[in-house]
Formats: sequence, C-alpha cells, structure tokens
Amino acid sequence: MKKSIMFQGTASGVGKSLINTAFCRIFTEDGYNVAPFKSQNMALNSFITADGKEMGRAQVVQAEAANKKPDVRMNPILLKPTTDRKSQVIVMGKVKDNLDAVTYHKEKNSLREVVESTYTELLDENDIIVIEGAGSPAEINLRENDFVNMGMAKIAKSPVVIVGDIDRGGVFASLYGTIMLLTPEERAYVKGVIINKFRGDIEILKPGLDMLEELIGVPVLGVVPYTNLNIEDEDSLTDKFRIKEKKNKAISVNVIRLPHISNFTDFDIFETFDDVQLTYIDGLTSLDDSDLIIIPGTKNTIEDLIFLRESGLEKQIIKAHKNNIPIIGICGGYQMLGTKIKDPDGVECGIEEIAGMSLIDLETVFEDEKVTSQVSAKIEFDVENSIFSGIKGTNIKGYEIHCGRSINETGAIKILEKHGELADYKEGSINIKGNVFGTYIHGIFDSMEFTKKILSNIREARGLESKQEEFSTYEEFKENEYKKLAAHVRAYVDTKKIYEIMEKGI
Repeated sequence: MKKSIMFQGTASGVGKSLINTAFCRIFTEDGYNVAPFKSQNMALNSFITADGKEMGRAQVVQAEAANKKPDVRMNPILLKPTTDRKSQVIVMGKVKDNLDAVTYHKEKNSLREVVESTYTELLDENDIIVIEGAGSPAEINLRENDFVNMGMAKIAKSPVVIVGDIDRGGVFASLYGTIMLLTPEERAYVKGVIINKFRGDIEILKPGLDMLEELIGVPVLGVVPYTNLNIEDEDSLTDKFRIKEKKNKAISVNVIRLPHISNFTDFDIFETFDDVQLTYIDGLTSLDDSDLIIIPGTKNTIEDLIFLRESGLEKQIIKAHKNNIPIIGICGGYQMLGTKIKDPDGVECGIEEIAGMSLIDLETVFEDEKVTSQVSAKIEFDVENSIFSGIKGTNIKGYEIHCGRSINETGAIKILEKHGELADYKEGSINIKGNVFGTYIHGIFDSMEFTKKILSNIREARGLESKQEEFSTYEEFKENEYKKLAAHVRAYVDTKKIYEIMEKGI
C-alpha cells in the first residue's frame, strides 16, 4: 500500500498539526508503516536530528506518533522568522540564506525539486504519508509556485481533507469560503472536511452540517470535541502563551515570553506535574512569587534583551536574583545572563555590542556558522541548600542550535556525546552565588531525573510534601498522550471513510 492523505486548514492554528499527529498514530496502530510530511514549515520551534540537521518540531511530534525517528526529509524546508519581513531559510536541515518574503517567493520555485524528491523518497519507504498543509489553501495571492497546500496535493496526487476550527467562530463560513476560493481543479482534490475544537451539543450543530455538505459537495467526516492533551504545539498562536488563571498550584515556574521566543516546547514537561503552575510572562507582572524563573531561547537575542530592558522585566529579573529566586537561561536566555554580547559581523542585527545582565561571568560573540548537534551530558556542579542541591552527576540529553560562542564558561555541564560520537568538553555556567545557571542545551528539562530533582528541592525548601510521579520518563508520558489523542480522534472522525478516500485517490 502506497497511499497519502493531506490535511489542510482554513487558517493557521485550527489544529491540523494535531489531526496529522492523530492519524500518524492511528495508521501506525493499524499496522501500517507511516511517515509525516510538511514541505514547508514556518516556526521558531525547531529540533536537531541525530545527524545534526534542523527541522520543525511539529513533524518531530508526528514522527514520534508514528514510532519513527525524526528525519529532515519530513520537513525539507523550514523558515525561521528573523524580523517582520525576513526569514532564515533552512533547506534539508541546513541554513541556505536569509531572505525577505518577496525574494523568497521569487526563488521558491527552485525548491520544488527538493520537495518532490524528498516526498518521493519517503513514499518509497512507507505505506502511508500523512501530509500537512500550511496556513490556508485559500491564500490566492500565493497560488503561483505553491508547493505547500494545493500545489503539494498535486505533487503527491493526494486527496485533501480541510480542517476548520469552530472554537474561534464562523466555521461554516471559513470552510465554505476556503473551498469556494479554490479553482475547480483544486476543488477536485478536496474529499471532505473536519470540524475541530467543538464545545457543546452536537444535536444543535447537525442541521448546519447537512446544509454545509450540500453547499460544498463533500462530506463532513467528523466533529472533534475540544480536549485537553499535553502534546507539543509549535505554533506562535498556541494557547500556552495566554495568561492562565492561577489554580492554587504549589510551585510557580515563570518563563519570560520574549518577542522572538523559540523552542518554548522546552518547558512543556512542567505541565505534566500536577502541582506546578507554568506561566509565560511578557509584561510588568511581578516575579516575586516565582519558585523558578526561566529565560528561554530566542531567534533575536540582542533585540529581546533590549525588550527586557525597556519593558522593565530585566529589573524584575535582577530583583528576583537579589531575593535568591533561582534563574535558568537556555541558549539565547543564557547569553543574556552574561556580561556582554558582541555581534561584529551583523549575524543578528546592526548592534555590534550590548551589555548583558551580568548575572553570570560570561561573554558571547556571534559567528556566522550555526552549531546544530544532539548531545548527551552530565551535570558537573552541586550547590547545597538550593534547587541545584544533589544534582551533580545527573545525566541529561538535548540539542544545541546557536550561532553564539560563549567565553569564560565555568563548565557546569560535561558533554559526553555529540552527534552520537564520544566527546569530552564542557559548556554551561553557574554563578558564584549558585542561583543562576545557563546552558545551550535545549530539551534539558525533558531529562526527567534533572527536572524531578529541581522540583523536589523546591518542595523541600517550601516544606511541601514529596511526590511520586506517575511517569518515569517524559517519553513514557508523551506516548500515553499520543494514545489518548488517537483514541479521541477515532471516536469522532469516520476513519473508515478516510481509508476509502485514500484507496480511491484523486
């Protein structure tokens, strides 16, 4: 069986990535060899594969759901916005150029061959390819040279299912309008629609479903109720950034929401602990009640440091440091904690040098070459009577994505493997006071032993009860979530009809 199904959306953020993830798992559970595919992804959340290549995290999640190792061919083109008008263009996992939107769309057709060849390779190796579109296929100004939505459906000769989000309102209009803006040739690829994120009584919705089917000429394949699942979301429209109502949880972990925040999935693991409140802070909200403050990665370290300075958040962070609230910086956030950041070649922006927060004795210089590698490492420090107490010797895994090279590091972490090969060098820093720690390693919190020790130390310091966690590893937790997602979508989408659509094709 060599088949494909493509899920496109009426807009960004309608949940097509999760629908894709669900069907990667459903087809895998049904005994098929499955791979996800998204020709072009735009996201600041990325992942480094075992061979040191960069790809979007949505396809990493989908690969995990299909029990596959992430492969850059699953996302051959990744766009990482650097400004409102420019993006870093990553092709087959390596940086190709930095282009504005107009120039990229002029040169886009030259990348079609990459898309076609990688898709063909994956199809040859698998039974089913689950293809994800991007944005909306009704962006008629982008129809020329398209290989992301209907252009990709044509390349793959794949039937298409359109996903609409009822939670934001106007789902009938958005589904109808999307399909009506397609050309007759494109409409022939659309074999059904799915309504996502439903809340309420389905009986009230049913008359509208009948009328919609009559208008668009294809069936509604399912109405998927809204459900709370803890599965990584790479989209900048994620609900994770909304200020959440405090739920009287014992431990407060506050992540600074930088304007160019990247890899915010680094912190999803905290939401697996039922006594931890994870909040993203982007204003003058007080950090005084924090048990841990995290400064995350960013695509624009210097500009985001200026934002912290101008918004008053830097003062809040320094005040928290003086009050002995622990602070952890990841990648760009780590660089900000140092004394100085230099960008002599204009890798990021036109500012050649800027002072950091001086919470760690560290100086960073940006270079053109990007470091992209998976690493295995061991914690080399221990600070008594702190969140880092008893942490020395803990094994961690993660990946590095950065252009900065940091000088005068204390060597808080010993790298044991890089790209799967033995290594022996140190990275990361811990300040003299022992309450500020920084590292380039994304995904460090996914190492459950590391995170459990930190949270255990916070509980002990606060006089809280110790906890026995349900899952021993983050991988075990995610596997459970994929199973729940697949079961949920199976219950509300006509999967038999999906198989029939794939079998019939175009």
